[in-house]
Amino acid sequence: MIATIKHRTKNYPIDLSKPLDISVAIKGGEENVNAWYVAPPKIEAHEESGFVGKVSEGASINFNDISFNPHAHGTHTECVGHITEEFHSVNKNLKQYFFLSEVVTVAPELVNDDFVISKKQLKYALGNKKREAVVIRTLPNMKQKKSRQYSHSNPPYLTQEAADFLVEKGVNHLLVDLPSVDKEKDNGALVAHKAFWNFNGKLRKNATITEFIYVANSIEDGTYILNLQVAPFENDASPSRPVLYRVIQNKVTPK
Repeated sequence: MIATIKHRTKNYPIDLSKPLDISVAIKGGEENVNAWYVAPPKIEAHEESGFVGKVSEGASINFNDISFNPHAHGTHTECVGHITEEFHSVNKNLKQYFFLSEVVTVAPELVNDDFVISKKQLKYALGNKKREAVVIRTLPNMKQKKSRQYSHSNPPYLTQEAADFLVEKGVNHLLVDLPSVDKEKDNGALVAHKAFWNFNGKLRKNATITEFIYVANSIEDGTYILNLQVAPFENDASPSRPVLYRVIQNKVTPK
């Protein structure tokens, strides 16, 4: 099931039958990945006036209520509305869903007791490549990222200079396997968020940040076509399902 994506001066062949899902699903309970000091998500049968929405308890259907926070409980994509007084919906601002992307692996470096992703590291990883989206996998890369409890753990984050560099490179969509691109406890500074969305200038309303992804070790660094699937919530952030497609390198041809 081969498709060819035309982007600028090149054709990029991909196999649509071989998607690489890099999302972390939301499930009810303590084993769900979590951050920002909130309770776990709940997925429970709806109960009302003696009705219990569960086939195993006599109902004709399963009918669940779901309670979660998109920023805390799994892969989510957010827009500039995450940090503005004015309401902005990621469902309205994200209008395209396929992007030329680069997967890079970075080992955060220790700076003043924090592990950070620096401009120098991203510059080395990306070189001269121009990409619409960048997917950052951090080391160590273990499956426990899918269930880790991040609150009060001071996880790695991007420096402001790193975020500025991505903007200068023309990156509109940033995906990370961390709970945030900013330091967990920064007194609301949010320097990487603000730099990436150009908070103090003309807002980059079309730009998105996707957090809490998981890029399996079997996915090699390199060029991919990204399909950024976002649930249609009218909110600053929404659960999302980013899917990568390997570019068949030996078939990349001029347009």
